[in-house]
Amino acid sequence: MKNFLDKDFLLANTVAEELYHDYAADMPIIDYHNHLIPAYIAEDHQFSNITEAWLGGDHYKWRAMRANGIDKKYITGEAPDDQKFQKWAETVPYTLRNPLYHWTHLELQRYFGISDLLDGKSAAHIYTAANEQLQSSAYSCQGLLKKMNVEVVCTTDDPIDDLRYHKQVQNSSSSLNVFPSFRPDKALGVDHAESYNSYLDQLASVCNTQIVNLDDLLSALQSRVDYFHQLGGRLSDLGFNTIPLLDESAPVDRLFAKVRGGQNLAEADVAALQAHLLLELCKMYHAKGWTQQFHLGALRNNNDRGLRELGPDTGFDSIGDFNHAVALSKFLNKLDDSNQLAKTILYNLNPRDNDLMATMAGNFNDGETVGKIQFGTGWWFLDQKTGMEAQMNSLSNMGLLSRFVGMLTDSRSFLSFPRHEYFRRILCNLLGTDVANGELPHDIPLLGQMVKDICYHNAKAYFDFDLKE
Repeated sequence: MKNFLDKDFLLANTVAEELYHDYAADMPIIDYHNHLIPAYIAEDHQFSNITEAWLGGDHYKWRAMRANGIDKKYITGEAPDDQKFQKWAETVPYTLRNPLYHWTHLELQRYFGISDLLDGKSAAHIYTAANEQLQSSAYSCQGLLKKMNVEVVCTTDDPIDDLRYHKQVQNSSSSLNVFPSFRPDKALGVDHAESYNSYLDQLASVCNTQIVNLDDLLSALQSRVDYFHQLGGRLSDLGFNTIPLLDESAPVDRLFAKVRGGQNLAEADVAALQAHLLLELCKMYHAKGWTQQFHLGALRNNNDRGLRELGPDTGFDSIGDFNHAVALSKFLNKLDDSNQLAKTILYNLNPRDNDLMATMAGNFNDGETVGKIQFGTGWWFLDQKTGMEAQMNSLSNMGLLSRFVGMLTDSRSFLSFPRHEYFRRILCNLLGTDVANGELPHDIPLLGQMVKDICYHNAKAYFDFDLKE
């Protein structure tokens, strides 16, 4: 029987162990999609305690605590930080077989050297030991990233963001590479006229222009794409239920004028205008040589009371059952037909769509760019052992796992980077098990290079960031 979280955690055979320890473990991390706060990096924020660092903004933990019957004052309320930590610690034993159990103890080990199991009895000791270390300069936000060998961080940023903190990091002596990613969801939010017009007014102010018609909007967005590019941005992102269905006959200028005038659009008109705006944005991305990411399939804000009390991204989202194939195919084909399809990463949230996304990616690889259209890593509810294995198996069956750009944290936490280790161990075990079964050759140099590529080299080549020397 193996010990929990020993050096060969998740590695079921000697080949898996060799691949992980000799090829994966020491590779730098390119975290090309996350939700870290740029100001915390630029100002090298020092967390006051592990509750602030670990529980603040972590809706994974919040969901688990709610399921465990913990009162909201200990989750998102005003309870003291030590009491919040105590209630989380009391919840941890109930997360057995949830990835939170693995992540929690990996993070305690990798950042703090704490191997004790977290529960109600060990909480006070662990709280004190972690907090003592968090007071050290080595445990500042930049220190935490360096501790995990993070080379690149790509945050998620609205087009109207001034990116002052990205500038601050880039102009500092820090060896970290912190780049913005363009997230235009609000610029496509034409389904609610009042809030959309408020956003457009902010965008117009940032661009020092007026947004009266559709051309004005596209010009403003182009100026923001240019600005992000100047600051090293090479990725965009979109978080929609599904890609809106393209309708090339839709009177998009008239539809924009209607919503700009304060009128709400019918559902079909919303989709048509969104699809047009997204299409034009994607052409901008292609012209810049960017990578576009589509995160599809989340059913967000299911709980109205939770949304009213806490706002979005607080743990009330779930997997949706949307139909993606036709609209996504039509959209990607329209861009490809004019040779304006940028490098693209497709992420699904419903595991039933794994093979769909893997085969959709294969439709639009062009033989010019290696791995141009990627089937993205297991995301959100799927960034756990079963989800990662299923994603990699679909990619292996339908495409080229060897060209995969690998893992990301998609996290708001500076303590989440052991998720890269988690992924790397799962990858190495997948390959090692195939070797043990005689399904792959026992060629360690060949497999080891594949592991190193997936963990680091593929992403570095694919995104082509302008890295600090």
